[in-house]
Amino acid sequence: MKRTPEELAQTERFEQSYTNLQADVMLSIERQVCGSDYGGNSWTTRGEAEQIETLLGLRPGIHLLDLGAGSGWPGLYLAKRSGCDLTLLDLPFTGLQIAAQRARDDRMSGACGITCADATNMPFGDACFDAISHSDLLCCLKGKRAVLEACRRVLRRGGRMVFTVISLAANLSPTERVSALQAAPEFAESEMDYATLLLQTGWSVIDYQDVSTAYAESSRRQQEAMKANRGDVIAIIGEADYANRLARYVSKVSALTEGRLQRQMFVAGIA
Repeated sequence: MKRTPEELAQTERFEQSYTNLQADVMLSIERQVCGSDYGGNSWTTRGEAEQIETLLGLRPGIHLLDLGAGSGWPGLYLAKRSGCDLTLLDLPFTGLQIAAQRARDDRMSGACGITCADATNMPFGDACFDAISHSDLLCCLKGKRAVLEACRRVLRRGGRMVFTVISLAANLSPTERVSALQAAPEFAESEMDYATLLLQTGWSVIDYQDVSTAYAESSRRQQEAMKANRGDVIAIIGEADYANRLARYVSKVSALTEGRLQRQMFVAGIA
């Protein structure tokens, strides 16, 4: 699937962000916000990651595919805890390099593979994974339907996919929709709600959770941690970017608490 100029520009921004997120102050903030220190850019907390491990039934001998893997959070954490085999897939190569080094440092007990590829066109055979996870990936790309179709192809029957996604609430007024989009990830807008999109792409919804409240709390913690480390953060990302991010966290918390924005966790199996 051909990527748009906007998506290509986003990948370039992610390339730099993965380097920035390895700075000591950024890892410290990540520990305060999510309980992790991988330099991740999703909002998955340690508690959510451990829940995902249980929902996927991860254990030695299970092969997990983690999409939009970035620098390895939460895929490497899931594999380290469970002993499962792991394949990390993403496009920004810098993040994958960081993940590969972390896997070596952590001395993973299971096999760990790294693949630089588009999630809409994965270079894997049919039915070759037992479990799939992706954290806040679909809201960061346009080809949501193509990703879900690709995931269905590579998952073995009886396997599960667990993912989180940030989206706009239903039935918003035009004004509410504009404000929600300003607070949301770049490609959060979806052609339909995710439960319907899953059904249309051959999935059955096994479980669903609204995790918007936890996302709002993480955003508040992120905002306060950035304020507390203002000088160090500005030295890494610059004053303009710092001010822009703080403003986005304020609008994000407002959109979440007022019900304009939501974050959801889905557990799906092949229909």
